[in-house]
Amino acid sequence: QLSEFAAPHKINVIVENHGGLSSDGAWLAGVMKAVDLPNCGTLPDFGNFHEYDRYKGTEELMPFAKGVSAKSHAFDAEGNETKSDYLRLMKIVLDHGYHGYVGIEWEGEKPEDEREGVMLTKRLLERVREELSKES
Repeated sequence: QLSEFAAPHKINVIVENHGGLSSDGAWLAGVMKAVDLPNCGTLPDFGNFHEYDRYKGTEELMPFAKGVSAKSHAFDAEGNETKSDYLRLMKIVLDHGYHGYVGIEWEGEKPEDEREGVMLTKRLLERVREELSKES
């Protein structure tokens, strides 16, 4: 009903995988198929697949994506996110023809400065973009 109300106002209603059933990619994709409205979609969040395979979940949610969230928790010495292979994830995103916004979220402990965590994630995404541009 929310998506039906939002449609005349040209508003998208999005569901982020944010724990519980919403972080089960197959389940949430099934909900999107059942709703079957063009203004109802997903916001795949790389860092919110704690028990579900993040690559499979991202793959399942991308056909319905209205946005993407690049959430980071920790980085190794080379500047890579320790739990998410960003190159692999962004390949999935691009393979689905998505060329919209990728939001950045930092939820780690180190660095303590949130801005620094966001900037580290931004630099990682820029490196990944450079790598992907070489492949195409």
